[in-house]
Amino acid sequence: MEGAAKGEVIFDEDIRRLCDKGVNNLPGRSLAAAEVKAAVHNFTKHFLDAAAEEARKQTTTSAPERLEGCYESVHNARWSHAVELPDGVGRKKTGTGMEAYEGEPPQSWTYKKVDDTLEKNDGAQQSGSARSRLMVLALEKGWPYSWHTIQDLRKDVFVNCEVDRAWQIVKGDLTEWFSTHGKNKLLPGERLLIGTPGIGKSMAAGSYLLYQLLHCDVEKLPMVAYVIGSQSFLFDKTTKTVSTYIDDPRIDDVVKIFSLRGVKGYIIYDVALASRQPPAGLPCKGWGMIVVRPPDRNEYERWTKKMDATAIVTNCPEGNDVRAMCIWMKRNRPLQEQAEYWKEVRGRMNNVGPILRSIFGKQACDDRIKACHQAVDGSTASELERNLCIGCCYSSNDSDLSRKLVKVVRVRRGNSIELPLNVLISPHLERETLSRLESEMKQSDFILLLLRFWDYVPPYIIEKCAVSAFLNEDFLRAIRVKIKELRPPGRREPHSCALKEHSDTSFTRKEVLPPPERLSNPVAVDHWVLYEPKVQNFPLVDGFFFVDSNPMTLVGLRTNTAGGHHTVTSTVRQFTECLAAYFNGWE
Repeated sequence: MEGAAKGEVIFDEDIRRLCDKGVNNLPGRSLAAAEVKAAVHNFTKHFLDAAAEEARKQTTTSAPERLEGCYESVHNARWSHAVELPDGVGRKKTGTGMEAYEGEPPQSWTYKKVDDTLEKNDGAQQSGSARSRLMVLALEKGWPYSWHTIQDLRKDVFVNCEVDRAWQIVKGDLTEWFSTHGKNKLLPGERLLIGTPGIGKSMAAGSYLLYQLLHCDVEKLPMVAYVIGSQSFLFDKTTKTVSTYIDDPRIDDVVKIFSLRGVKGYIIYDVALASRQPPAGLPCKGWGMIVVRPPDRNEYERWTKKMDATAIVTNCPEGNDVRAMCIWMKRNRPLQEQAEYWKEVRGRMNNVGPILRSIFGKQACDDRIKACHQAVDGSTASELERNLCIGCCYSSNDSDLSRKLVKVVRVRRGNSIELPLNVLISPHLERETLSRLESEMKQSDFILLLLRFWDYVPPYIIEKCAVSAFLNEDFLRAIRVKIKELRPPGRREPHSCALKEHSDTSFTRKEVLPPPERLSNPVAVDHWVLYEPKVQNFPLVDGFFFVDSNPMTLVGLRTNTAGGHHTVTSTVRQFTECLAAYFNGWE
């Protein structure tokens, strides 16, 4: 960013130098003496030459097409919203716990500052009040992503908290820029909006950003450019018009000319629908830009380096978000029909994940789940591990497998910058994929894979693999800092934790214990050996180890769901009887 700012300062000095010599427009520069032209830096010369050429071409190329009525249509989009009702009679009566209304919501989401970005502030919600869950914006003419298509695309967009969060971050960039305008900030921060393909980044986020930018102060932000795939639109807030650009002149050339004239604006550049990367000259002076794209690592690194851009990672819609969408779509139908439709969509989400383009229709869902099953069945474990990049931040490749089986979730690591972590997309495909990986991988390699995304591993896998995971040093380091004691009522004093007290000690090996009746003789106790009984219905624990202390300490390991731990005296007695059968001198 420092280099870019220095370049902008040099550019401004060159322009002032030309003005001092009487050159204050592009034609004047063309007629100026050679020594006057030579008085500017090369990159300024190249920029002005290109701008002059584009200005000349505009007299010979076809004029952009003006789209009648489209500006007013977007600017005056109709609001609706859905709320989640608090517990009570009204919630039970609906069958879904939600209701849809016309107009803007009386209360939207609030956010709190987290490092250099924002997160929703759930604590600001008033207890006992209806909770905003979804906003809907609808147009008669549809949104720009549908203007040049023959498909019958939706004319409404769903705005959940994640979509609104992206706008709040961009709004913060603009507010800061406006407050320092003309001083030391040359343009608002560049952003890269990243999210799982198919969740509505183009339809919802791009459209909502456009709507909000059109409602910004026209004096401070008179232009908005919207590029999606091969379609380019320029919204002029002063004349309240929309023009579309296809070939000559190109939208980036037009934006550069406006920039040269001192006109400010903002660019929404959506590459999610086509592999059309933003031109090298964007963004230009006085124009902010957000690039909307899938989470491909190579492209992310290229754009964050080129633009000095910061990522906004948008999570997939939650189940309650999708439930609100279902209620809004069926708002004019009986309550029972609303509940039945939500039940159908919830089942599809369990199969294919929260992919909006695939869950609202049966055929679309059937086609996708069939393709996903073929992807899993037709791949080896090594291909799945290599192409899915589960537990990694960003995909190393834009593979067909990753597009079908992986979603991204927002995490913060290291320097607290938000990153997209790859996890499996749905409970059903999670079971299918992890089962395939577990059956073909060595257990140690499988556990290493799980450790990459341990916070998102399904409980049944944790229960199955947790004991063996304790042999992994990385797992031990991670779990030591997260151990919390569950104290019984009435006891205030904490007990020591063996894994914390002996943080410099690791397990030496794992020993599998057969059923006691298969042992010929008990064995001696070894310290820091992880014992795992391979006995059906072994009492009390899933594994255990001994600590060399005085008196000797036994630590039991048990993996269970919250609220599912019930221990009675007879179970403890059975456990001690098993220990006596396994080990010498056990009393």
